[in-house]
Amino acid sequence: MRTPPRVLEIRHGDEPPVDRVHGHLGASGYAVERLRPYAGDAVPRVDDTVAGVVVHGGPFAVYAEDEFPFLVEEHRLIREALDAGVPLLGICQGAQSMARVLGAEVGPPDHGLHEFGYYEVRPTADGLADGFLPGPLVVCQAHYHQFGIPDGAVRLAESDAYPNQAFRWGERAWGLQFHSEVTPELFRRWQDESWARSEAPGAQDRAEQDRLMAIHDEAQADWYAGFLARVFPPAGG
Repeated sequence: MRTPPRVLEIRHGDEPPVDRVHGHLGASGYAVERLRPYAGDAVPRVDDTVAGVVVHGGPFAVYAEDEFPFLVEEHRLIREALDAGVPLLGICQGAQSMARVLGAEVGPPDHGLHEFGYYEVRPTADGLADGFLPGPLVVCQAHYHQFGIPDGAVRLAESDAYPNQAFRWGERAWGLQFHSEVTPELFRRWQDESWARSEAPGAQDRAEQDRLMAIHDEAQADWYAGFLARVFPPAGG
C-alpha cells in the first residue's frame, strides 16, 4: 500500500484541528503531521517525504526569536520548504514568518488599528491576473501586525487598513494575513478567548462580527476550497 504524502502542520495553540485547511488535507489524501513547537515538539527537516508545509496563526511576534526560540526552528523549516519548492501556506503569524524569512519587515503598523472580525479584502492587479481572487471578498481576520512584501514576491490582496493581505513567492508558496480557514464554529470559540480584541481600535463588536459572518462565510468557504485545491491538489492527482 502506498504511503500517503506527508504534510507538516505547525500550530500555535491547543484548539482542535477543525479548520478548513486540516479538513482539506485529510480529504485530499495527505497524512497530516500536527506539530506544536511552542510546546516542545521537534521541528522536522524538509526531506523527500515532505509533500507540503502549513504554518498556522498564533499569538507570537515573529521577530522575537530571542524570547521565543522555537521560532528559529520554525523559520528554518520555512526556509527549507522555500528552497525545496514544496507547497507552503503561511496563515497570519505563518505569513509574517514567511515574510521575515524572505527579508521583509514585520510588526505593528503606525496607525495601531486591529482587524478582528470580518473585513473586505480586494485583489491587486497582480492578484486578478494570477487568479487569486476574482473580486472583493469579506474574510475572517484576527491580527494587529503587518508584513512587508518580500523582494521578488507578488502582492495579491489588500484591505483598507492593511495594504498587504496576501503574497505569493514563486509558484508554490503563499502567505495570507487573513483566516479563511476559520469556520463559524471556530470563530465563535475565538470570540470567547481572553485574547479576543473586540474593543481594540479598528475591531468590530461581537454583534457586527456575527452579522457579517452570517452574510459572508459561505462565499468565503467556497473561494477557499478552490484556493486550497490549487495549493494542495489531491494527493497522487
